[in-house]
Amino acid sequence: MIKVTAGDTGAIEEAADIIKSGGLVAFPTETVYGLGADGLNKKACQRIYEVKGRPNNKPLSLLVSDMAMIEELADISPLAERLINRFMPGPLTLILPSRKSDSTVGVRMPANDITLALIKAANVPIAAPSANISGQSPPTTAQEVFNAFNGKIPLILDGGACQFGVSSTIVNLTKEEPLILREGAISLKSLNLQ
Repeated sequence: MIKVTAGDTGAIEEAADIIKSGGLVAFPTETVYGLGADGLNKKACQRIYEVKGRPNNKPLSLLVSDMAMIEELADISPLAERLINRFMPGPLTLILPSRKSDSTVGVRMPANDITLALIKAANVPIAAPSANISGQSPPTTAQEVFNAFNGKIPLILDGGACQFGVSSTIVNLTKEEPLILREGAISLKSLNLQ
């Protein structure tokens, strides 16, 4: 099922209800379409792995709607704060020390009104890798998501084609030196990590 969401708050509320009840929803971001679940619900997150065929050793990052959500999830260093202020909302994922465990957490604040509205309506961080079967190209349209998951997820929010069409850049800030784990929509030069 695909719902057109331009100005359709009903579709966003429906998607938020699915997320809150432990289900999966696909939605657009500025990079690629994401397959999302309640990031604080382990069973819901496990469904992402099952539906995508994603290896269990690949962690899920969390999409957030504002700085307060990041502060609840992670410890923020001065460098992290500088990158957040400069690139978020936007196509940057930061790996930070988790406040919820002895581990780390990846956080990203997407620059997409539909996604931000969904996160706010669900009122939880949303775990959301790309909405494709593992090993296939990340989708940039709702139709590509439908082709991959027809019948496997209850709702796809259609926000048109994604702005960038490539995944977010991932930077690990949990070590002494920042480490680029994946170059994506933001170039290494733009990050200016020196």
